[in-house]
Amino acid sequence: MADISAIFFILLTIGIAFPAMLTAWWLLFPLLIARSQTRVEKTPWQTFWMGLVIVIALSIPILILVSLPFGLAKFLGWILLGASLALSSIGSAGLAGLIGARLSPHGNFSALGGFVRGAVILELAAFFPLIGWLFVWIPMLVIAFGATGFALINWMPREKTARVGEPLPTQA
Repeated sequence: MADISAIFFILLTIGIAFPAMLTAWWLLFPLLIARSQTRVEKTPWQTFWMGLVIVIALSIPILILVSLPFGLAKFLGWILLGASLALSSIGSAGLAGLIGARLSPHGNFSALGGFVRGAVILELAAFFPLIGWLFVWIPMLVIAFGATGFALINWMPREKTARVGEPLPTQA
């Protein structure tokens, strides 16, 4: 019974800590999170493919380091894995911000309230058994890596310009 209680409280603590961590990123680095949010909103597929490249590029050295028989190499591999997942939380905060921004017209709450609700929705969707694990958590993690990469190199999407004779994007 003690094992079940320990697992429950660990999951409860993580469930509380994840939205708090994303909110801390959002409050501490608003421009960085805004860049990742804009990138996910404007170019989600480019963000996904960039994230896939980053995940593959990080997976190779992590797998090599963890599979080496040296303790220091294994330690460095786990440190690299933890650091890369911590850094990807910047993109996760951008995703939470996008979800919160899309929630704002439907509710009467502040930007912070919308962001926290977006973080909780993102977390709970990823906790849903099998569907959330495979079809929410994995794609959102890849998108988070891509959004983090784009936000850190400050590579924003281009504004679309209308050709001669086409209506402006705001005149739809």
